[in-house]
Amino acid sequence: MSKQEQNVRLFPNLIQAVTSALQSIFTEHYYADKVIQQVLKSNPKWGSRDRAFIAESVYEIVRWYRLLYTIYGKEARSEADWWRLFGIYWIIRGGSLPNWKEFSGLDAEVIRKKQREIHGERKIRESIPDWLDARGNQELGAAWEPSIRALNKPADVILRVNTLKTDLVQVKDALAKSGIATRGMGEDKLLVTERRNLFATSAFKSGWFEIQDYSSQQVAPFLQVEPGMQVIDACAGGGGKTLHLATLMQNKGRVLAMDTAEWKLKELKKRARRNGIHIVETRTITGSKVIKRLHNKADRLLLDVPCSGLGVLRRNPDAKWKLSEEFIESIREEQAAILDQYSRMLKPGGLMVYATCSILPSENRQQVDRFLETHPNFVLEEERSILPQDEGFDGFYMARLKLMV
Repeated sequence: MSKQEQNVRLFPNLIQAVTSALQSIFTEHYYADKVIQQVLKSNPKWGSRDRAFIAESVYEIVRWYRLLYTIYGKEARSEADWWRLFGIYWIIRGGSLPNWKEFSGLDAEVIRKKQREIHGERKIRESIPDWLDARGNQELGAAWEPSIRALNKPADVILRVNTLKTDLVQVKDALAKSGIATRGMGEDKLLVTERRNLFATSAFKSGWFEIQDYSSQQVAPFLQVEPGMQVIDACAGGGGKTLHLATLMQNKGRVLAMDTAEWKLKELKKRARRNGIHIVETRTITGSKVIKRLHNKADRLLLDVPCSGLGVLRRNPDAKWKLSEEFIESIREEQAAILDQYSRMLKPGGLMVYATCSILPSENRQQVDRFLETHPNFVLEEERSILPQDEGFDGFYMARLKLMV
């Protein structure tokens, strides 16, 4: 925390917004990003600093929840508990608390002493559940500690320039005029160094860029698409990779975006129109017949499968409190089923990429090995495993397999 931040004046209404959001996330089990959106909409009079204060405070307290409640001595149950957890968080950040009754008895020296005493216990220091620490250590060994440390850092905002409409320089200049500073990363990526409301800019409304993490942007090129191909993105979700694929194909050919959630595909259509992309079609997966009708149709197939999401904890810190061992076991079975059934949509000689935003080998290479054992007509061409400490971005995995003729 800078000296300027240390001197930030705290306002009761802003802290009330933070504590209300935290109760919704932990007591009512709502997703943090949706809760924050709703809270910010509740008072349009809040300025950009107030909004940033609320969002950052909520995310950071969610991120460090176990550390904070261990120092406090118990988990938060009431509104008063959340106020006190905020006070502990603020002291740890280096701030000073006003003399309010909500913070009475919170001694900065005592709090920092407790923090030093528990520093040696990784699961508390890095603020993660016992089972997750054990699982990560079992699967990643020495790489687990730097991984979880990296995943506790706030995520950078990365933009992918829509090269069908513009170029990096033009987007950078347009955002600068809106007060948004960026730094170029290669030919089509921008790192946002001073963030404001990106969605309100004319550049975004014109379809000049999409928000997409650096690691996520590695997947579409890994599939090695070419203009004119028949490509299927079978777990399209919001469609970030679908749009990237269409851009790499220079808007020539066909990209069929599929998902079990129809509402996601409707949003994808809107994004495609904004991006000026006309080769994307959508199809809801309502049953196995939808897949069977597409057997041997795709030159390229992307399976960005559902996963634990452990590689993206820095942007979804509440996920670690919602995840469980049972969920990871069930999602592994779903991944295996998708690989087995959806891979049949690939033409002989075609390429398929299996991808996750997880860092667990049990969801990644072990799934690929399991698939290859039962599908000897496929061969593994290349794989990439990106840990969050490698380049400072999301953790990701991708494996490219070829269906032999």
